[in-house]
Amino acid sequence: MAEANSPFENVRALQRELYVAAKRDRKRKFPALLDRIARPDVLRCAWEQVRRNRGTAGIDGETLKAVMVYGVERMLEELRERLLAGRYRPQASRRVYIPKPGRPGEERPLSIPVVRDRVAQTAAKLVLEPIFEASFLPTSFGFRPKRSALPALELIRKEINQGARWVVDLDFKDYFGSLDEALMLGLVGRRVSDRRVIRLLRRWIRAGVMVEGVFTETKGVPQGGPISPLMSNIYGHALDALWVMESSHLGTLVRYADDAVVLCRSEADAQQALRWLQRTAQALKLRLHPEKTRVVDLSGGADGFDFLGFHNRLVKSWRTGRYSCQRWPSRKAMAGLRTKVKEITAPRWRLKESIGVIVSELNRVLRGWCSYFRWGNSARQFSWIDEYVRERLALFDSKKRGWHGRKWGRAHGHAWFGGLGIFTLSGTIRYPGAATATT
Repeated sequence: MAEANSPFENVRALQRELYVAAKRDRKRKFPALLDRIARPDVLRCAWEQVRRNRGTAGIDGETLKAVMVYGVERMLEELRERLLAGRYRPQASRRVYIPKPGRPGEERPLSIPVVRDRVAQTAAKLVLEPIFEASFLPTSFGFRPKRSALPALELIRKEINQGARWVVDLDFKDYFGSLDEALMLGLVGRRVSDRRVIRLLRRWIRAGVMVEGVFTETKGVPQGGPISPLMSNIYGHALDALWVMESSHLGTLVRYADDAVVLCRSEADAQQALRWLQRTAQALKLRLHPEKTRVVDLSGGADGFDFLGFHNRLVKSWRTGRYSCQRWPSRKAMAGLRTKVKEITAPRWRLKESIGVIVSELNRVLRGWCSYFRWGNSARQFSWIDEYVRERLALFDSKKRGWHGRKWGRAHGHAWFGGLGIFTLSGTIRYPGAATATT
């Protein structure tokens, strides 16, 4: 527990104060927020978050370790002075590309700000987030405190089981890159009257990126900075709020950042909801992917949809004959995990390492994957993964020993696998419904 009057407790008290004030008066605008962002305790907590999140250096090459050598307090005081004097200028972010999960060959851009910019953005997030959290709707789950994907999936399951058998499956095309600067800052300005903060956000949006040493301007809000998720939620909340005011009678909109579905009780409602979403997305300068956005008929279990890594579908009970919504890892999620397992076990250069090292690395991946996907009807998929992992390990051991052909299977029985200590997914399932009690 944090000590009384510690920076952490002081910041928590500030956040509670801002949240309560914003909740009490939904139209209130907050002035002098930059003074709070630049408070020594807020900056200190921001640094601790950045340090815990680790991360690599930005374009200046300054690492977290280098900052600690330079002096954390010295760096924070310099940052504070620049913020209050209006001399703070963010640097361009370092652009990297990371693979898209379950999409071999596809990558998405990630922007890595320098450490000092990450601290400044985190400080702004600490102060701004409670103000906007007071307005965010309970059907929004992504990048929010004390919210996660599993409650979103549970809400979907319950709505479907209660009769919402038509689903509008939304796919925004380049959501972060489509966020309009003027609209974004206008939405922020509804609650923030401190022009210095608006100017600060504008500078982060326009900071641009460095690609192979060349400065490049960016559109929208670059992913990767600590402030980006909050800004994307402020923008997404506009869609949520308009839906509640104009079209909530058509169904339930469930949103996790830029992933969303609408659960409807009739085809007519679903088609009307789709038309509304197309019009409203265009007004917000967002783009719905024409091929990936679709209306799904769940009736009879003939079709399903993917959301947050799970495939959701109606399944008929062999006992009662009734249909209920079940979920299990999507094909993309399964393919993504198999790719990771193969990347660990297939390279020939790894044959010089002990199988214990390979098992240890696999266990970290499997446990992380299991902790998310075990909250579903995933027994069959877990069994497939276990079998695949055993096959890859047996192949690894056979190559290490110089064995060829498929005769290696005889030497790798249950006793051999049991002695490796490999983590098995089978038997770890927690069925839907229990998740809400632990999230």
